[in-house]
Amino acid sequence: MIAAPRPDTEVETDGRIAAIRGGVVDVVFDGAVPRIHDLLYAGEVALEVSGLIGHGMVRAMAMAPVRGLGLGMRVRATGGPIRVPVGDAVLGRMLDVFGAPIDGRPAPAAKEHRSIHQAPPKLSDRVLHSQILETGIKAIDLLSPIERGGKTGLFGGAGVGKTVLITELINNTVQHHKGVSLFCGIGERSREAEELYREMGEAGVREKTVMLFGQMNEAPGVRFLVGNTALTMAEYFRDDKGQDVLLLIDNIFRFVQAGSEVSGLMGRMPSRVGYQPTLATELAGLEERITSTKRGAITSIQAVYVPADDFTDPAAAHIFSHLSASVVLSRKRASEGLYPAVDPLASASVMLTPSVVGQRHYDIARAVRRTLAEYEELRDIIAMLGLEELSSADRATVERARRLERFLTQPFFTTGSFSGMEGKLVTIDETLSGCETILAQTQFDLPESAYYMIGGLNDLEAMK
Repeated sequence: MIAAPRPDTEVETDGRIAAIRGGVVDVVFDGAVPRIHDLLYAGEVALEVSGLIGHGMVRAMAMAPVRGLGLGMRVRATGGPIRVPVGDAVLGRMLDVFGAPIDGRPAPAAKEHRSIHQAPPKLSDRVLHSQILETGIKAIDLLSPIERGGKTGLFGGAGVGKTVLITELINNTVQHHKGVSLFCGIGERSREAEELYREMGEAGVREKTVMLFGQMNEAPGVRFLVGNTALTMAEYFRDDKGQDVLLLIDNIFRFVQAGSEVSGLMGRMPSRVGYQPTLATELAGLEERITSTKRGAITSIQAVYVPADDFTDPAAAHIFSHLSASVVLSRKRASEGLYPAVDPLASASVMLTPSVVGQRHYDIARAVRRTLAEYEELRDIIAMLGLEELSSADRATVERARRLERFLTQPFFTTGSFSGMEGKLVTIDETLSGCETILAQTQFDLPESAYYMIGGLNDLEAMK
């Protein structure tokens, strides 16, 4: 592991190791005692102070394997917390929790370094009115609109297009919102990190993206703190540069899991289902930094793993309490080739109200959901008796629903190199007009396949 860069202003005091228990190291100081979150060094191993025991002793979590450490070994206190580079120098880079490079290139030549532990914005600095972040992706903008400065949960397993959707969201933010994107991998596999880095480069969006990783094989302290590193960099672009930031976290459940590991190592008594007693506080400390201010906004899309599909699990319940929208990716839709594989009936958003999106958008979204729900109910009858046995009204519903399903697909910019189809960015007005037209029709001139992988309905004119 690359050693953490030292703070610019070090006030070093000496201590010595008094005890080592797994990834936890107790250090005793004869002089001034470090504060909570201060960075210590035992040789090349970085430690962060997590608790004050008393009598000059602190308890710290190791940010690397503790092999080579021994009792009585000298420990240096730097006099400050972990500080990471911020600014344009980190764009296009792959970094670790300390802001050190893991892409084989030199360290970012940043002019400023900041502590990763920052307080959330004051209520007086926040923007209270709700705004929609237009993604250009029809299924999301119509049925599960993302709040600018809000948190969206992305539910999906392997092979349903989660990474492709994340890459497209990054592309659209960079290209059309003049913002920057940060990808924070918490507990990511190294294979996934390498693939994402390569795909970002091929899609041409890497230079406006920062990628941070606390990988699966690293210490729990690294996985627990890498989210704070990502937010510190994001806050610079929001507050100092006045830019909109898209922050993608994969996977937020692993942040909770890492916190549970750290809590256990610290000897804290676990609470319900074995989670740490500080679960709600730790999660809120991270999530409350993601918000809109007068200068800009950090909009977060977070992959969420639900343990054993139990939505009453304390980790899932606390994460859901912070989310403003949920986008569910369906394996069934992916198997039918309907990409993006957004499940229109399971996805939801608190922004989908007449007071936020307008009465027209609200009515069209409800009509689309109702039509698709009626089609789901008719599927069993069609499978057993055939389409011909349905009434004329039900047949019209099926035709509209199948065209709506295909209309909500679209080609992505980031997949154009291997799909052979040029990406489409569709405005909310185009999406609403297209759905409104399909819902109003009872007879269709073109087959349902004509609605597959197009942008707006204007694309149909070229097929006639």
